[in-house]
Amino acid sequence: MTKYIQAKILPGVTHWQSPNYFAYYPSNSSVAGFVGEMLSAGLNIVGFSWIASPAATELEMIVLDWLAKMLKLPEDFLSAGRGGGVIQGTASEAVLVVLLAARDKVLRRVGKDALEKLVVYASDQTHSSLQKACQMAGIHPENCRLLKATSSTNYALSPEFLSETISQDLTIGLIPFFLCATVGTTSSTAVDPLLSLGKIAKSNGMWFHVDAAYAGSACVCPEFRHYMDGVEVADSFNMNAHKWFLTNFDCSALWVKDRSALVQALSTNPEYLKNKITETMDGITTVWLGKPAMLYKKSYQVGQTF
Repeated sequence: MTKYIQAKILPGVTHWQSPNYFAYYPSNSSVAGFVGEMLSAGLNIVGFSWIASPAATELEMIVLDWLAKMLKLPEDFLSAGRGGGVIQGTASEAVLVVLLAARDKVLRRVGKDALEKLVVYASDQTHSSLQKACQMAGIHPENCRLLKATSSTNYALSPEFLSETISQDLTIGLIPFFLCATVGTTSSTAVDPLLSLGKIAKSNGMWFHVDAAYAGSACVCPEFRHYMDGVEVADSFNMNAHKWFLTNFDCSALWVKDRSALVQALSTNPEYLKNKITETMDGITTVWLGKPAMLYKKSYQVGQTF
């Protein structure tokens, strides 16, 4: 087996972990990541619901709360309240998930027939995954506004330009509903002015998502935390642990302030996933992206067999 891997596989792959590799982003593996991969493969947990593997769900919540505190995210993003974090595969998945949640939220208010009027905003430096997400969510291509960012703003999205564009769209009867800002764009590591953009989004009833896939990791350092100033007005925030946190690909952390929006947009409740715990209103769990959030009951202990 080893000789076949050396002869057939290794010559045909890009060696991301090599010290001589300088493309895309740094080597993302580590001893801790390697041990985690071994544990994950050995236990082979199927975590599609809380009752399938309680510790899997609860460990995810604990770690994401811990990481949120490292980033000094507002308490609204912690699982103790209405919000919380959940691991996605990539930032591309994260933006799709929150876009779907935002879409369904606004359509419940204005009616499903208004889909063709919904408009998404971002700078032209935003990752192309936003355009893919719009296509998958049924947003008309002409309603995906990628606004020109120039050297005059260090390639960040101009709040004035955004506000002007939104006003024009409102005038012709369109519905602005989603704004994506970036902390560390792929092409130039530009950082959008979160606070100013967030205020515009809130004044227009829009979902405000912050994509910090590339540079969010750096913001655990006090000297870089100011790049996230204004995140308190965001509805969702995402960063990639598999870039600078020495975590094996793929591990992208997503936090939202209101998890119910995601639950309503993405959850299903087939008979084979139902159980007494999650169906009981005073039980220990409520469904959260198919992974229930902890609500402890006095008689329950973690690890108890049902």
